Amino acid sequence: MSNLSQVETVVTEEGLLRAIGTRSLSLGIINMIIGAGIFVLPGLVASLLGPSAILAYLICSVAVALVFLCFAEAGSRVSRSGGAYAYIEDAFGPFAGFLAATLLWFGWGALANAAVAIALAEMLAVAFPVFSGALPKALFIIVLFGGLAWINIIGVKSGVRFAAVNTYGKLIPLAILVLFGAFFVQWDYLAITAMPSVSNLGAGTLLLVFAFGGAEIALNAGGEIKNPERTVPLGLLIGIGVVFILYLSIQTVAQGVLGPDLAISLEAPLVATAERAFGPWGKTFLLIGAGISLVGVTSGHILSNPRALFAAARDGLLPRKLAEVHPRYKTPAMAILFYSVLACGFALSGSFKTLAIVSSGSVLLLYLGTSLAVLKLRKNGQTSTKKVFVLPFGPAIPLLSSAVVIWLLSNMKLEEAIGLGLLLLVSSLLYVVQRYFRKVN
Repeated sequence: MSNLSQVETVVTEEGLLRAIGTRSLSLGIINMIIGAGIFVLPGLVASLLGPSAILAYLICSVAVALVFLCFAEAGSRVSRSGGAYAYIEDAFGPFAGFLAATLLWFGWGALANAAVAIALAEMLAVAFPVFSGALPKALFIIVLFGGLAWINIIGVKSGVRFAAVNTYGKLIPLAILVLFGAFFVQWDYLAITAMPSVSNLGAGTLLLVFAFGGAEIALNAGGEIKNPERTVPLGLLIGIGVVFILYLSIQTVAQGVLGPDLAISLEAPLVATAERAFGPWGKTFLLIGAGISLVGVTSGHILSNPRALFAAARDGLLPRKLAEVHPRYKTPAMAILFYSVLACGFALSGSFKTLAIVSSGSVLLLYLGTSLAVLKLRKNGQTSTKKVFVLPFGPAIPLLSSAVVIWLLSNMKLEEAIGLGLLLLVSSLLYVVQRYFRKVN
């Protein structure tokens, strides 16, 4: 595995430094997946499925594995920055790429990033009531985005290191909860006494897929990944594998400690689990862990999402200014600055629920596009690396992945579908307008 202190001196044709190795990528994936969701997820899933929630985890693990196997092959074929946008654009052309870029950096990026920042500010207000005021809350959000933008502008390695520190910081309290909380598990609470309905199982699986989202964001920095044909598949395998094991363990401990009370602990089930197992200090400990988790996710978004902006601008789909690379730090500084200001603006003006409506469906369309892109890239014989990671069983895995995503999209709520449709419509109109002005000029 690569060491964070190792620096590769090769600068890519994009002008970026390849400094992200397997260890950094896998940590980035873990950081992006394990966010605010895991601190509320066990209660929400238990409210639908009770002790049989473990079945939804197993189904979800298969579904997500299929999707990210497709990401592994696509990422080994397309080594430039942009992640899912780059895969889809290379496979299906600039219009599909423009829509994918919008879904990636805006729908699943800036809006979700703003929502996480709001959640962090609200959590801070619980511990320090002074931040419940409008002005202190706004100042905190501005300082948060400003500080994280600066860390990522001064170098990709500083952004990676900060994300890695936050990843370890969030994993420690969760690992302690799992390891020591296991001693307080009442095993009869884990017995599955009745099988859930198909509709409830589908709803629980859909909820979990959203919770597992985030690994694709870490791949946005494809132009800064060392040896992508090896690093991308291995980093995905390690990162997602760790998350699967951790999520299963957390759900088991929470169900075993709280029993039926888990289904009614919807706001902070892990805090309730820690408090029952360890006492008042456990509650404080998990609140700190949740805060670290939210900071880590915000940092990871600002590290990775601007790379999708940079990639789209580099390809002429967005203003060229956003493709400028800092002459000293070799980072996409203008894209980072623009993204951070935009996400900060939404965080200052929006609410968590409103911002989450569109972002929830955006990632599923990106999953579908990437799964289909694998088939198209194969047909084109396209690869930008010397070696390619090729999935076994021909087209079976990409087709199964596409079918799973379509099934999940069919379970979306009406307001999510409408919001997602409006985003695609506006993006399509913007694409037509910018193409027109490019021809005129």
